Order: sequence, then C-alpha cells, then structure tokens
Amino acid sequence: MIPELPLLFGLMAVTALAALGARRAHIPFSIFLVLLGLAISFLPWMPRIELRPELVLSLFLPPLLYRAGVQMSWRGFKENLQPILLLAVGLVIFTTIAVAGVSHYLLGLPLAVGFVLGAVVSPPDAVAPMAIARRFALPQRVLTILEGEGLVNDATALILFSFAVGAVVEGQRFFAAGGERRVPSDRGE
Repeated sequence: MIPELPLLFGLMAVTALAALGARRAHIPFSIFLVLLGLAISFLPWMPRIELRPELVLSLFLPPLLYRAGVQMSWRGFKENLQPILLLAVGLVIFTTIAVAGVSHYLLGLPLAVGFVLGAVVSPPDAVAPMAIARRFALPQRVLTILEGEGLVNDATALILFSFAVGAVVEGQRFFAAGGERRVPSDRGE
C-alpha cells in the first residue's frame, strides 16, 4: 500500500471543498486553492507534507494536462505554432539561463545547480492565468497562445531539468573521482 494514500484522499477532499468555496466566493478555482493552501500551511498543528516526485508526476500532472489538451483548439494551436514555440521553448530556455547566471553571480551557486534552479522556476503556471484570462474579453488568439504555451512549457522545463540534474550528478562523480576522467582507448585500457 502507498503510505501517502490517506494524505492523497485528504487532499482530494480539500480540493473538492475548495471548488465549492471558490464557486460561492466567485474567485477562480486555482487562485482560491493557492490561498487555501497558504492558509493551511500556517496552522501550527498541520504536519509537514512530503510527496514523492514520481507520485506527483504520475497522479496530479496527467489530469491537468489532459484537461488542458481536451479544452484546447488544436486548429488554433497549429495556426499559432510559432508564437507558442517562441514562448514555450525560447522563453523557458532564456529564463533558465538567466536564473542560472543570476544565481551564480549573486548567490555563488555552481552553474549546474543554477541551471537546475532555473529549470524549476522557468515554466510559468498555465492554470491560474487561464482562469483569470477567461473572465476578461481577451481575443481568442491570445487565449489559444496562452493555452498552447502552457501545454508545451512544462515539457521544455522537464527536459532542461533532467539535463541539469544529470550535469550536477556527473560533476559530483567527476570530482569524487579526484577530477580524473579516463577515456577508454582501443588498446583495452
């Protein structure tokens, strides 16, 4: 049995109640959920909640991406592919590099660790802006670009994150071996 199962059911119950509360308060659901989570985190008797990353990636992310993918206009996605890719790939890469540089020069972090940090913070949230944007009379093209960027930017950030973590791990192995990396030759060394 998964030890986090009671916690997951509790979180789902809180999420369901938050949906009702958001509807009654006329607040976008994602914003209400963030505010509720913030309020709960300040309760002194609340235990520290830790979820395994693979559990979050396999349980929570797929329904969010599925919902966004089903609601999206794929014809509009194809028509606006260039701005979507510029935002979802170009801007995420640029933000990752900028965060890595700033964290290296201002905080003294190694560049590889800065790239990990940059990959974590670079993709903007797709759910909250869409909840707000739908309330205003924005052009459909803008909504389609925001939805498409929200679908693709997470994939870009996950790829950057895996490369950055790989660089950190390889760097630790390199220095743990005394900085000597031998390349095998054809002579059987």
